Amino acid sequence: MKSQYGDCYFCGGEVLEREVDLDFRWGGRLFIIERVPTGVCQQCGEKFFTAAVSEELDRLVKSARIDRTVEVPVKVFQRAVA
Repeated sequence: MKSQYGDCYFCGGEVLEREVDLDFRWGGRLFIIERVPTGVCQQCGEKFFTAAVSEELDRLVKSARIDRTVEVPVKVFQRAVA
């Protein structure tokens, strides 16, 4: 793997790098960023990012470039009356 993440901070499990699609909220907007190199704990699923990846995520959402747009359905949770 390209990056060494060490063991999971939360459970001590092994963390391996994977490419994941990330839902990223910024400035009240939802972005989907595909193929993000991410450390993923094999035991609990916690995700970790290197500093370089975090900086690139910030740069991507601040840039005007959009690769494509998808329609996302939205539902509002309705609390049942007790």
